[in-house]
Amino acid sequence: MEAKVCFVYRPHRFNSKFGIPFVSLNSSVKLARSSKLGWLRELGFRTSPCVFASNSMSKGQSHGSSSTVQRQIDEDSSGSVSPLYVPTPPNRELRTPHSGRYHFDGSARKFFEGWYFKVSIPERRQSFCIIYTVENPVFRKKLTPFEEAQYGPRFTGVGAQILGADDKYICQYSQESQYFWGSRHELVLGNTFVAEKELKPPNKEVPPQEFDKRVLEGFQVSPLWNQGFICDDGRSNYVDTVKTARWEYSTRPIYGWGNVGSKQKSTAGWLAAFPVFEPHWQICMASGLSTGWIEWDGERFEFQNAPSYSEKNWGGAFPRKWFWVQCNTFQGASGEVALTAAGGLRQLPGLTENFENAALIGVHYGGIFYEFVPWNGVVNWKVDPWGYWYMSAENQTHKVTLEATTKDPGTPLRAPTSEAGFAPACKDSCSGVLRLQMWERTYDGSKGKIILDVTSNTAAVEVGGGPWFNTWKGETSTPELLRRALGVSLDVEGIFNNVPIFKPPGL
Repeated sequence: MEAKVCFVYRPHRFNSKFGIPFVSLNSSVKLARSSKLGWLRELGFRTSPCVFASNSMSKGQSHGSSSTVQRQIDEDSSGSVSPLYVPTPPNRELRTPHSGRYHFDGSARKFFEGWYFKVSIPERRQSFCIIYTVENPVFRKKLTPFEEAQYGPRFTGVGAQILGADDKYICQYSQESQYFWGSRHELVLGNTFVAEKELKPPNKEVPPQEFDKRVLEGFQVSPLWNQGFICDDGRSNYVDTVKTARWEYSTRPIYGWGNVGSKQKSTAGWLAAFPVFEPHWQICMASGLSTGWIEWDGERFEFQNAPSYSEKNWGGAFPRKWFWVQCNTFQGASGEVALTAAGGLRQLPGLTENFENAALIGVHYGGIFYEFVPWNGVVNWKVDPWGYWYMSAENQTHKVTLEATTKDPGTPLRAPTSEAGFAPACKDSCSGVLRLQMWERTYDGSKGKIILDVTSNTAAVEVGGGPWFNTWKGETSTPELLRRALGVSLDVEGIFNNVPIFKPPGL
């Protein structure tokens, strides 16, 4: 029995609020017989990005990568996608500040760093959000009673969690971090949860075949490559989980955090180089195109040129309360569009009970970065405890608004907290319905020519921390002295490059 597979995009149903076409998939299924795996289900796309889905394969069958200096895509007769590995080059294009593995300074102060990578498959209205976290890495293992008496309670360890297709979830966590590694000044890191017997875990970036040979459970990631295999540890019985996840894909960055062809920016300004106003936040890649595969709950999702994104956080703990919207899968625009927007209630340095509203909106379009931050304008928001996000902002030249909704109940994700360590602290969905608009600003501050009017039904949305008793209405409230300081154009990275011995970690 054999039938060809066809997925057809039919914008026949519209969201009543934004007029956004939803994806309708008409498919037939091609079934094949395998002596090892039994009946396989294969679902095929020939759209852009090109996406496939089939049943998952064993470890020995699922890897076709090789070490090469060229980014290519190999496709065998069955339609299987094999991304080719590219080692991280020095002085790569679109590298952002704060790309280093982590900003840990070697002290015993409370510290975490986390990395977030997302691959979207808009044709399926599915996304995979892969998140890595390390806590208090000065302690490579769980604290002894003596250490706890000396330093106070500390949560230690490394975690990998994924929010994936159909809002299912997986998490693997270890209280030990002795096999966590990374580059001091580049976005290259990894961890081994379980090593192959009698083989030493990697302590640096290695070719995919070598990683597979030495690591049973773990991950490694760079700006151009992401691979791993994890097993759910059973700690998340409050959500729908999968038992295992395996992934391997390459990425071609399109936008960093700044104009294409220019020096990239620090998301939170030049003060992010120093341990103040924590936690810090850096978008590492506002938009990219990823090719490879992810095995998830019995299905193997294969994709070519799928929209992707990455960011990171670091500091003592997450904000007391925050929200976040991100999307690079828009309809209605010619060319790549990427949006990242967020706001939070963060503690001012040296003041235990004094907090400030901080927020920003960043839009990349046509190779240009449109930045709306407290030091060049005003950002406003109205965000419900769940289901509704509205933001508006203006700077000297442009105005922007975004509105997002979701009927999805959301999935709890873990985040480093000062009270409970790596614990459920936020809720996410990748099926947000979003409208983004941006205008030129006229001489009197009103809206002029419209630059963007785009929509999506695959936006990522999040709320975290709390308490969230009701709708949060806010406006950025940066003190004037701080506003002026952040408004100064200061190339901190360039300064420290001249005296590398004093260069802060992670910059």
